[in-house]
Amino acid sequence: MNIEVIKADITKIPADAIVNAANSSLLGGGGVDGAIHRAGGKQILEECIQIRNRQGKCNTGEAVVTAAGNLPAKYVIHTVGPVWNGDEDKSSKLLEDCYKNSLQLAESLGVKTIAFPNISTGIYKFPKELAGRIAVETVRNFQSDNIEKVIFVCFDEENEMIYKKLLD
Repeated sequence: MNIEVIKADITKIPADAIVNAANSSLLGGGGVDGAIHRAGGKQILEECIQIRNRQGKCNTGEAVVTAAGNLPAKYVIHTVGPVWNGDEDKSSKLLEDCYKNSLQLAESLGVKTIAFPNISTGIYKFPKELAGRIAVETVRNFQSDNIEKVIFVCFDEENEMIYKKLLD
């Protein structure tokens, strides 16, 4: 599996799947979640509402999939990252689950390329260095028959530097 790091807008990345750092309501919000909903259009929101009607909210660490609407991807995998509260063990396990469950869902869909944002490092305040370590380790340890490329799409230079250092 090829792993790439870029500083870019995830809504512009041509990939089979992009991952959305969603909130548990699945109805859009701030940060990357709001950007994906805005750029993807109403199809994403409509499918999120259908998911909510079926299962209720999306729990932290879980992942669900919708079409990508107007985005240059086939799918959006929505995962709910943990809000940092200082409980490193519990938060780390939940963040690892976000990556693992997103990868498993992508695998089941036959995805070849998947793009991840820096889950939980924005308004959820997860320490960027720790989040980067968890993301890179989880992706490296994931066994895949389909996924050929994982792209870490960093919103800021700080995350980009962290990921590049971790992947060297």
